[in-house]
Amino acid sequence: MKPTNWTGRDDARVEHAIRKGASRRDLLKMLMASGVGAAAGGSLLLRASAAVAQTPVTGGSLRAAGWSASTADTLDPALASLSTDYARICAFYNRLTVLDEAGGVQMELAESVSTDDAQTWEIKLKSGVTFHDGKTLSADDVVYTLKRHLDPATGSKVNAIASQMSEISKIDDLTVRIVLSAANADLPTILALHHFMIVADGTTDFTTANGTGAFICETFEPGVRSVGVKNPNYFKAEGPYLDSFEFFAIADNSARVNALMSGDIQIAANLNPRSMRTLDTSDAIKTSVTTAGNYTGLNIRLDMEPGASADFVQGMKHLMNRELIQKSVLRGMAEIGNDQPVSPTNRYFNTELAPAEFDPERARHHFEKAGLLGTEIPMVASDAAASSVDYATVMQQAGREIGMNLNVERVPADGYWSNYWLKAPIHFGHINPRPTPDILFSLLYGSEAKWNESHYSSEQFDSLMVEARGELDEAKRTEMYWTMQEMISREAGTIIPAYMANVDGMASNVNGLKPSPLGGLMGFAFAEHVWLS
Repeated sequence: MKPTNWTGRDDARVEHAIRKGASRRDLLKMLMASGVGAAAGGSLLLRASAAVAQTPVTGGSLRAAGWSASTADTLDPALASLSTDYARICAFYNRLTVLDEAGGVQMELAESVSTDDAQTWEIKLKSGVTFHDGKTLSADDVVYTLKRHLDPATGSKVNAIASQMSEISKIDDLTVRIVLSAANADLPTILALHHFMIVADGTTDFTTANGTGAFICETFEPGVRSVGVKNPNYFKAEGPYLDSFEFFAIADNSARVNALMSGDIQIAANLNPRSMRTLDTSDAIKTSVTTAGNYTGLNIRLDMEPGASADFVQGMKHLMNRELIQKSVLRGMAEIGNDQPVSPTNRYFNTELAPAEFDPERARHHFEKAGLLGTEIPMVASDAAASSVDYATVMQQAGREIGMNLNVERVPADGYWSNYWLKAPIHFGHINPRPTPDILFSLLYGSEAKWNESHYSSEQFDSLMVEARGELDEAKRTEMYWTMQEMISREAGTIIPAYMANVDGMASNVNGLKPSPLGGLMGFAFAEHVWLS
């Protein structure tokens, strides 16, 4: 029987004992000594254990492994392009805004972002924020950061997006004005992209990171590893909880799973869905599944042979067995793709746009028209682009049945993004989720886009892209985005067979990881938010 003097303070005593490592037997003894029966004690332990699991714990170090790295890894947010880049810059820097779990815009370094017409914007900064070197954050830092993206010498990956900022100026020490070339209601969301992390005014040396972020860069070895230690002067009331973290890449999926199972790492990012059965055998491992819309796509460059032939591209689209990829390669953890980058989780997804049918005979017809049936065609694939080797193998087997000779060239993950992606005539890419169609289109399909994977170019598309940004009528904007998705699906040289669920594996004592519209590992911002129980 529960004693009448059992109070919330005693609940707290049980929670404290759990945190100190007390076993279930020890806890039951403690409860029984206080007059609590076994049944009531069991319920109390469940309640206390749940409370402990939800309460962040401070301390400890964590090792996490992504899937891609390169000797071109960078601490410059403007140049970031790989998972290792994003994980570092999310830890060492901050953005003006961030996206919450539902995709809503929240303030980070900004106190407010406001506008009357979606063209002229005013950003008020939080006061008292300091960089790792002790410098106080000011409007000068924001102006310098944003203008870097406009300078061709920087080589910013988001130059095409930033170019709409026709004026960036300081009003006072904590206020910045941004004037766009045309109205764009998405600016607060754009500022939440990884590349718009704020760097200190005048920064040109990125051999280390001087940010305002939750961690201070202790070690940065491009292509090898990064180590961050807790920032004791972090401006947020909560976090980070870890004392330090280490992040590196293990390109091979099986090796990444084995490292997690053996305890060498506590987080393994972006695991192949085929690994789920192995992970399910261990009580010491749990998974986080994010369905934000990342994808691996086959890119056929339209400015090179054989992609210069529209019939070849159409034949490849009909040779892609999307259902087989969804059900077998991705173990059902995906949705069928229709060859454009806006996923079904996005409110602007074109629900009426059907994917190209898997039809080998139609594919043969197009290959014959292109004069390429029987010709050996190389496809470059790598573990760096998740599941791309499996995708390529599925297409290769389908090609054999109609006399099409697709040669899968499997290349190492190391150097893939700098040596093959965007360069090889036919190759695979892996795109992380982006929260708006305009960001996806500007990065990947605009004629001047840095990451235009198939070298797609259309004046009509470029014009619609600019027009849709400033369209505040949701019905009209939706119609434009549906048209643009159809144009990409029918005209571009990218084949997107499925929108993939992202599977991150972690040790059972890792807590705090939540879904993000920017992809797995909380949009790569995991280090600031996770804790070890």
